[in-house]
Amino acid sequence: MITSGRRTAPPFFLLLLLLALPLLAGCAGLQRDGEWWQARRDPSGQAPDPAVTHEAVLQMYAARAVGWRGVLAVHTWVALKPTGAQSYTRYEVIGWGVDRGVPAVRVNRTGPDNYWFGSRPDLLVDLRGDGVDALIVRVEAAVKGYPFQSAYRTWPGPNSNTFTAYIGRAVPELRLDLPPTAIGKDYLPGGALAAMSPGGRGVQLSLFGLAGLLAGVDEGIEINLLGLTFGVDVKDPALKLPAVGRVGHP
Repeated sequence: MITSGRRTAPPFFLLLLLLALPLLAGCAGLQRDGEWWQARRDPSGQAPDPAVTHEAVLQMYAARAVGWRGVLAVHTWVALKPTGAQSYTRYEVIGWGVDRGVPAVRVNRTGPDNYWFGSRPDLLVDLRGDGVDALIVRVEAAVKGYPFQSAYRTWPGPNSNTFTAYIGRAVPELRLDLPPTAIGKDYLPGGALAAMSPGGRGVQLSLFGLAGLLAGVDEGIEINLLGLTFGVDVKDPALKLPAVGRVGHP
């Protein structure tokens, strides 16, 4: 039998290469302004001024996480303003202090659309006007019902992205499409193996946020491997990669 002298790379090596390329690209493209605690945290100008905006507003944001975590992941939150309100309420999950008894869910730690330690947030959901007040009531109920009020774990969850994904499932009308860099979004409460996707129009399987599969109208098809997401967005054509995020349609 004649055999070729060419050798094929073992599958494990190819898997490591597949994981390493987007991580290296993410490291190369990430810039932070000096020391993270000195980075800008002023408004980004994406939330309408409540002083002149009478209508209800419901928004969700994602910004690169602080420090080394920002290479791989984003931090997400929700901000809302009922009709006629003169200020926003911002809800998010933060890990700092949880081990000392501080609640994981924080309220109004900063403004609705502020830079997150140097990172300008991306607007994921922007709903205004008729019908939004009813959604705000349901979002606030989901915030109160979040099952990890006093728990936080950077990886694989529960973290800030577990929190916003929970809200998305509770209020599917938000059509929340969390970015592939939202590590923790696939961590399901109660050790559940299956759930609605955060976008509300799909399903997902997940093994403690470490491995899983998602298929949804808004998210497309995603594979979760050790908290890292690989996928294809069919609705708005794009690849989804760890660290890099979306490649294609913004």
